[in-house]
Amino acid sequence: MIRGLILLCALLSIQAQAARLKDIANIRGVRSNQLVGYGVVVGLNGSGDSKSEFTNKSIERMLDRLGVKVQGKDISSKSVAAVIVTADLPPFARSGNKLDITVSTLGDASSLKGGTLIQTPLRAADQQVYAVAQGSVVVGFSGAGVHETVARLPNGAMIERDIGQEFASRKMFRLTLHNPDFTTAARVVKVINKELAGKYSSAADAGTVDVVSPPPYEGKGVELLAMIESLEINPDQAARVVVNEKTGTVVIGAGVKISKVAISHGDLTVKVGGDGAAGAAKKDGERIMVMEDSANVGDIVKAMNRLGVTPKDLITILQSIKAAGALHGDLEIL
Repeated sequence: MIRGLILLCALLSIQAQAARLKDIANIRGVRSNQLVGYGVVVGLNGSGDSKSEFTNKSIERMLDRLGVKVQGKDISSKSVAAVIVTADLPPFARSGNKLDITVSTLGDASSLKGGTLIQTPLRAADQQVYAVAQGSVVVGFSGAGVHETVARLPNGAMIERDIGQEFASRKMFRLTLHNPDFTTAARVVKVINKELAGKYSSAADAGTVDVVSPPPYEGKGVELLAMIESLEINPDQAARVVVNEKTGTVVIGAGVKISKVAISHGDLTVKVGGDGAAGAAKKDGERIMVMEDSANVGDIVKAMNRLGVTPKDLITILQSIKAAGALHGDLEIL
């Protein structure tokens, strides 16, 4: 575990690299929508729901639509299971396209293996039907192996209505940062305006950047967005240390600094900005670590690993440094 801490800190000491704008922000209005529906899986080999009122009513309604008149009380079959069907409707979906769907048991069915999902309407939050699902189910997998009460249907649903907005003729677009930050938003505005050779971009707040179409891109919203989302941005981030006490993992963000501080923990003495050369040593059974004034959290963690400090002690020391006001950044304990 200590070896893992050394590697983790070494990797995190590297400064953040530039990222494409499309990887740190999304375009307002371009998102997926969740779909859900209630359906019935038939053809199960005795692994369906035991006799239940809502499953029987579902079978009764299904057969009624097919012209077969039966009473729910007369139905008793473990070859049928009531299920919930879910899917994600992508942006700009078009009628006739296919969707992957997930089918999950609603009752006490033990397995969906070998079953067939009967035609199921899928609705969005506005209660409108956007897709219809049907087909043979394929049981899913979990970390423990086969998980037979959940199934997938690749291309199992057909989109029934077009989804999308007219982007080509729009004159203004709004970008939303995944991690709102004033510095990052200002950098995005600067890079976009430089690329467009004018003041066509502005930041509404730490997480929102508006872009107005310049004359050369009028009626060419798709081309404008394709150009903008490929721009390279250096996102800023808050100074933060994240510690997982259960696993001993320490994640150190860029910019975390340590002020002059001296810590005594058992037989370990830590001095930042103290006298003597930087480094770690053992003296008369005592472990001594002296760091330069410019030391950051990553330097301290790596030095303590060389002294054989356990993850538990390391976490305690970091908490103590933070409590003393010498750790400049957030310390988050998981």
